[in-house]
Amino acid sequence: MGLFGQIGEAMKMRAEAKRIQNEIQKISVSYSNGGITATAKGDMSISAITFAPDAYDEVKAGKPQRFETMLLNVVNGALKKARETTQQEMQKLMQASGGLNGLFGK
Repeated sequence: MGLFGQIGEAMKMRAEAKRIQNEIQKISVSYSNGGITATAKGDMSISAITFAPDAYDEVKAGKPQRFETMLLNVVNGALKKARETTQQEMQKLMQASGGLNGLFGK
């Protein structure tokens, strides 16, 4: 393969990587527990945290550590779910595009 062929392949790989990145950014999952809900995106950022009124009961009862632990667990749960979902979606996208072999024409 000549230089232009290699450049063409590199451009295809870049376009495919950008397409996959765009699909990952669309992923949004939520995880709830104890009246707290966290929403994580495919890029491993938290896009929202919401609290039901009863989620504050631990703080009102003088136990803010329990509330903090619940919040931490919910955020970590949302990130774990986002990571798993993102990995599954990436596998699907790579299979649909023929994987790396498809990019290299093999």
